Amino acid sequence: MEDCEVLVLGSGAAGMTAALAAHDTGAKVRLVERFDRVGGTSAVSGGVIWVPNNPQMRAAGLPDSREEALAYFRALDHGDLRSDVLEAFIDMGPEALGFLEGIGALKVVPLPGYPDYYLDRPGAKPQGGRALDHDLYSLGGLGDWAAKIYGIEEPKPMMLRETPLGGGSGVVPPDEIGRRMASRECGFGQAMVARLLKACLDRGIVPDLGVETLRFLREEGRITGIVVRDGAGTREWRARSGVILATGGFEWDADLRQTFLRGPANHPASPPTARGEGLAMAMAAGAKLGNMTSAWWAPTLAPPSSRWPSGEQRASPLLIERTVPHSLMVNRAGRRFCNEAANYSALAGAFHAFDPQSYSYPNQPAWLVFDSQYRARYPIETTMPGQPLPDWVTEAASLGELAAKTGIDPAALTATVERFNGHARAASDPDFQRGTSAYDHFYGDRSRHGAAVTLGTVEVGPFFAVEVHMGMLGTNGGPQTDARARILGHDGAPIPGLYGAGNAIACPTGGVYAGAGGTLGPALTFGYIAGRAAAHRDNA
Repeated sequence: MEDCEVLVLGSGAAGMTAALAAHDTGAKVRLVERFDRVGGTSAVSGGVIWVPNNPQMRAAGLPDSREEALAYFRALDHGDLRSDVLEAFIDMGPEALGFLEGIGALKVVPLPGYPDYYLDRPGAKPQGGRALDHDLYSLGGLGDWAAKIYGIEEPKPMMLRETPLGGGSGVVPPDEIGRRMASRECGFGQAMVARLLKACLDRGIVPDLGVETLRFLREEGRITGIVVRDGAGTREWRARSGVILATGGFEWDADLRQTFLRGPANHPASPPTARGEGLAMAMAAGAKLGNMTSAWWAPTLAPPSSRWPSGEQRASPLLIERTVPHSLMVNRAGRRFCNEAANYSALAGAFHAFDPQSYSYPNQPAWLVFDSQYRARYPIETTMPGQPLPDWVTEAASLGELAAKTGIDPAALTATVERFNGHARAASDPDFQRGTSAYDHFYGDRSRHGAAVTLGTVEVGPFFAVEVHMGMLGTNGGPQTDARARILGHDGAPIPGLYGAGNAIACPTGGVYAGAGGTLGPALTFGYIAGRAAAHRDNA
C-alpha cells in the first residue's frame, strides 16, 4: 500500500496541470499514466489554448471581459451549458494561465488575428486574442524524459503562428530550422507538454508510466485511492485527500463510440490512448454523465499507410486543403453540402445529416475534389506542390473519369463544379456563403483578396479527389462536475474524494468549440481547479 494526498490519473495537459496545482497547495502528489509515454492527445495537438480575458490579451491591449465571454457562449447554447461550470471556466481561466506561466510551466502569446469561430454572435472577437500559442522549448533540460513525450519522434521545430495553421507563411529559413533541430527546440503541443513535464519533474512529481488503473477504492462512500496493475503486479494506492480523473476521452473504444456518439465517426485524429478507462471507472463509481453524444468533431484524412507506432490507423484534421481556392467537397451524389471553409467542429452537423427516405447519411462518404491549379500551389496532407502524389489520391483527366473512379455521380459532379466555378469567378457563394466570414479567410490563401482567398475555380485538368472522413480531435463527454471540478453522482451531489478535468469529463463549455484551443483552455483551467480542490479536500 502506497500513500499520497492527491492521485492524478492521466499525464496530459489537464493531468499535469492538476498535479502542479495540488503540489503548489502543499499536497504530496502522485501522477499515474496508463501508457509508456506522457502527454497523450495534448502532445500531438496544435497546443493552442483558448481562454477569454486572459493575461496575455490584457498585456497586448486587446479588450475582453467576463460579460462578453458569457454572452458569446450563451448565444451558442443549445441546452448543454451549465451556468456554474461555464462561469468557473471563464472566471478561473485567467488565474490558471497566470499560475502556469508564473511557475514556468507555460510560455504563450496571443495568435495574431486568429478570430473566434462564430463571429456573428455577441461577444465574439474577430481580431483574436483568446487563442494562445506556445513559444519554442528546448528539450535538452528534460534528459531521458524528452523521449517519453508522445509523438516526439516527429519533432515540430516551428511555432504554430509561423505556419499557415496559425496565420503564418510556413517559411522559416533553413539555417534557422537547422539551429532549432540541433538545439532540439519544438513548438505546438510538444512545447506545452514539455514545459508542463519539466515543471512536474522539478517538483519531484515523477510520472508513474505503464500503470493500468483497474478501479477506485471506496470507504464509507469516499473515494480513497485506486487499484493498479503494472509489472510489479496488482496493488492498492491510497490518496488521503482526493483522486483526479484526467485520463482523456473514449474515442478509441468502438463500443463506447457506438453507444454514445451521434452519427458515424470512425477516424479520430487523436493518438490511440483515449480508450475510455476513466469513463468506465467513473460509471462504476456512480457518476452522473453529461454531453455524451458530442465530441470535438473534425473532418479528417486517413491515408492507408499512415499508422501510429502501435499500428492503428492514423488520421489528420482536414483544415487548409478544404479552405484554399480550387477545391470543394461533394458527397457521393456529387453535390456540395456545406461551406467547406467553416470551422471544423461545426462541420459535423453537415456530415451527420440523416436522410429518412434513404435511411442513410448522404454526406458520408465525402470527397475533396481539386484541380491542377490547386496542385501547383497548395499541399495535400504532407505532399507539397511538385512532389509525386501518394496512391491514395485519385487522379483523372476529366471530371467524368474522376467520378467513375470514386463512385460519385458523374452528371451531378460536373453540374456541381460548373455551378461552383461560376460563383468562384464572381467571388461569391450564394449556396453556402463560403468566404463571407473572417474565419473562412484565416486558413485561405491570404495573398489573394476578398472571397478569392478561399474561392477559386476547379477547371484545369487533371483533376483529383481524396476521401474525407468524419473524425474528431477527442470526445468531450463524461462524468459531470460542479464548478469546483468535483465529480457528481446520480443524485447530483459530489462523490467525495473524486475530481475530474480534461476530455475525461463533460466539458465545461458543453459541445461549444468556441475558438482554436477550445479543448485545452477548459482542460487546463479545470486541471487547475481540480488540483487545488483535491489538495484542500474540498468536499463541503
